Amino acid sequence: MSTADAPEATAFRIEGPPPHLLVVRAPYYREVVDALTAGAERILRGSGATFETLDVAGAFELAQVIRIVLRGPARHDGFIALGCVVRGETDHYEHICREAMGGLMRVALQFGLALGTGLLTVDRLDQAISRARPDGPNKGAEAARAALLQIAAARRFGAEAGRG
Repeated sequence: MSTADAPEATAFRIEGPPPHLLVVRAPYYREVVDALTAGAERILRGSGATFETLDVAGAFELAQVIRIVLRGPARHDGFIALGCVVRGETDHYEHICREAMGGLMRVALQFGLALGTGLLTVDRLDQAISRARPDGPNKGAEAARAALLQIAAARRFGAEAGRG
């Protein structure tokens, strides 16, 4: 799906109390991740949601920290994972992207989490910048909307979106 075909990342309200989410960020490429975060925050604020933000060392740690948070007493209706991995000269990129995305999927499925994923995996930094625009496609905004839609589905069908 091209970014032109992506669903419009707009805010909307969901039934019930305002959801509370945790935005977990891997800010290695700070300019990109800050722009993704701004997009996510715009959607969350527009929906009436509350949220916290937590930075981690890198993309590899996104799923690990979500799992750590789940072990504690804090309760979140959903999570948003944001980060950026740019291809380098070694195969490190392949391993990090595969394991970071796989880890996010595993933790989401294992714990029934509402999880919006805005982890960009790109060949060049300019590709990431074009996916984090404040005035156009923003994968952070799309990740926030995805998490909210999952929370809405869980509430509609009487399931908790996650223990978190």
